[in-house]
Amino acid sequence: MKKLDISVVIPIYNEEKGLPELYRRLIDAVASITADCELIFVNDCSTDNSLLVIKEMAAKDSRVKYLSFSRNFGHQIAVTAGLEHTQGIAVVIIDGDLQDPPELIGEMFAKYKEGFKVVYAKRRSRSGESIFKKLTAKLFYRILVKLTGVKIPIDTGDFRLIDQVIVEHLKQMPEPAKFLRGQIAWLGYKQTFVEFDRDARKYGTTGYPLRKMIRFAIDGITAFSDVPLKIATTTGFVVSGFSLIVILYALISHFILNQTITGWTSLIISSMFIGGIQLIAIGIIGEYISRINTTVRKRPLYIVEEKQVDENQSLTID
Repeated sequence: MKKLDISVVIPIYNEEKGLPELYRRLIDAVASITADCELIFVNDCSTDNSLLVIKEMAAKDSRVKYLSFSRNFGHQIAVTAGLEHTQGIAVVIIDGDLQDPPELIGEMFAKYKEGFKVVYAKRRSRSGESIFKKLTAKLFYRILVKLTGVKIPIDTGDFRLIDQVIVEHLKQMPEPAKFLRGQIAWLGYKQTFVEFDRDARKYGTTGYPLRKMIRFAIDGITAFSDVPLKIATTTGFVVSGFSLIVILYALISHFILNQTITGWTSLIISSMFIGGIQLIAIGIIGEYISRINTTVRKRPLYIVEEKQVDENQSLTID
């Protein structure tokens, strides 16, 4: 099968209103680089008419391909599915909410032609987002960099251009709890970035509420760091040591100083403190065990209900 120059992977969840504009801008951006391209839309079981709009675009333009899931599997899995069906030598990942400008693809491709295997888009500013979201995002990425030995780019999302060799390596990482930007950073290779100002969402509402953001953060940390386990262990030793000192003090006060320590409040507070530490430690360990349990079940990452894509053939990794 003939290799294409560029594939674009677009995960879609309830983006019906913005799809026509997204399609037009993507085609304009990619067609200015090469005619050998494809757009792969991955419908993550949208509840609106996103799939119908995608099918209409595919019927009019053979460059448009699509996958549609049987249920909602999540953003990272949708991107993974799209990557597994790409035919392009270079692959662009971009969200479907129009916050990441398709017009940046030309600049990213120019960097790619200089020899970089990964060109990611780094945000200078983030319009239309709350101060809370901006602060928590900055805090998360900086904590993640500190906790892991992987230099995950700060202030970036999944919007990036990667070489097909990166895609082939990603296929060899079967873990269900995906954190693609971390996996791509872990792979190494020559990486660079281009900066842009992120636009506010034009249509619909975000598919990443606080609950999903917290889950995504936990996946990122547990996927690339065992520091939380070390913290739990260290905290256990510190609390045990502190408790031992308190016990010794109580024994000395009772048998030597004849001053028995009394107090229901202090007893309850210390019990609640130690119990809280234990529950946190158990929760941290549980997160890692949950990842292991999910992985060993070896269920498929996703189920495709409908598709119109070319069957992919793995490329040779140089």
